[in-house]
Amino acid sequence: MKGESYMLKNVNFTEKPEEDELKARLKAAREKLAALQMQIKEHKIPVLVLVEGWGTAGKGSLIGQMIQNIDPRFFKVATMDSPTEEESRKPFLCRHFAKIPEAGKFMFLDSGWMDEVVRTRVHGEMDQKIYEQRIDSIRRFERQLTDNGYLVMKFFCHISEKEQKKRIEGLLDDIDTRWRVSENDKWQNKHYEKCLSVFDRYLEDTNTPSAPWYIIDARSRKWAALQALETLTQGIEIALQNQSLAVPLLQNVFPLVKMPKLSEIALDLAIEESEYKEELDKLQNQLKELHNRLYRKKVPVVIVYEGWDAAGKGGNIKRITEALDPRGFEVHPIASPEPHEKARHYLWRFWTRLPKTGHIAIFDRSWYGRVMVERLEGFCSENDWKRAYNEMNEFEKELHDWGAVIIKFWVQIDKDTQLERFTDRQNTPEKRWKITDEDWRNREKWDAYEMAVNEMIQKTSTSYAPWHILESVDKKYARIKALKIVIEELQKVL
Repeated sequence: MKGESYMLKNVNFTEKPEEDELKARLKAAREKLAALQMQIKEHKIPVLVLVEGWGTAGKGSLIGQMIQNIDPRFFKVATMDSPTEEESRKPFLCRHFAKIPEAGKFMFLDSGWMDEVVRTRVHGEMDQKIYEQRIDSIRRFERQLTDNGYLVMKFFCHISEKEQKKRIEGLLDDIDTRWRVSENDKWQNKHYEKCLSVFDRYLEDTNTPSAPWYIIDARSRKWAALQALETLTQGIEIALQNQSLAVPLLQNVFPLVKMPKLSEIALDLAIEESEYKEELDKLQNQLKELHNRLYRKKVPVVIVYEGWDAAGKGGNIKRITEALDPRGFEVHPIASPEPHEKARHYLWRFWTRLPKTGHIAIFDRSWYGRVMVERLEGFCSENDWKRAYNEMNEFEKELHDWGAVIIKFWVQIDKDTQLERFTDRQNTPEKRWKITDEDWRNREKWDAYEMAVNEMIQKTSTSYAPWHILESVDKKYARIKALKIVIEELQKVL
């Protein structure tokens, strides 16, 4: 944690301009934002505006002032209340990540991850360790967004204790505005100094060069709107200038497990039919029993399958799901992203598919497409895929810290086996749907893919989410091995 430095306690606001100047500047800022909004759309920059602050400081009306001149087709406004029961069974950042805007659009959030953290912190429901973990998550989340081309603008609406008290009393005096004062607003004013310290600490901890905090003097509605609009337009202009710059790559800070190269893996492992049937039966029963315990203890599980085309991922997944209660798992077949998914951070479609606690999510292909198919087919820039190793390690660290069991399989076969299976699919009418022109095309790039997969496995096999190689020339052998690994990992956590 940083040394003491108070953003709110030591804030020096500039003098509020005279009424005429205020009106003129406000008009100019609104017109400028309307013009910049077209450039945002054209350059496909997603803009996330987070408005936090004291209760009754006018967060809602500030957002109302900011959106006045923006085309309503290109922005959304969301109020982030306390998490629902369903939301609290997902990772802390999940509901916030789900709200990020599409490229070329704005998202205005009335409170968000700051409010969620400081509220639990100020009421003594979060210890220092969890608080520090949350801060790390938030800093990574905001950095990942800005690294991936998002403009993140964070405003804090500040008023004094006296001003807040006056506003609360004014709202309570009128029968039509009474509903706007929450119990939390009253509690805040009563414990103003305590809240001020927690706010200050949080602002200091999450004030970064790529997503800094802007403290808004919220004593006057028009003046607050002018500060926010001028800052927002300035932020957009800088984002437009920075768009073509490469993002610095970060060093890996996560503990890695040493992995073999694909060429070093023996593929002659096999199992007899009778032994396979016996083992399959025994292991599936074991997994069934573990799934019940998992559900009871609310442990989330994420299983990832990557591998060569025709390596046997589908059959492997089937042998695992046969042992599970259908109400407690979901399989996500991942194809190329839909337009609305492509328009967001590439991890968005995975954040929004995470399981609830006690449930299992199985990904048939995953976020690792970023460093394989997207890398090799040129669907993202070199800077994008090189940054992705670290981003995916961070994503899995979030899942691990949340309490999830992460199991990652690479299903390995050789080139000859693949050719045999492709030919079989081509020549068998009921299997023909399984083979596409793209499969043949990818096959031609086998060596390039192998190099990319080796790099991926070396750089993302962390101690909390290691890769497991399934030797799948004998599919039955691979299925039994996968079941054993899943059982072993679940037993560890249970």
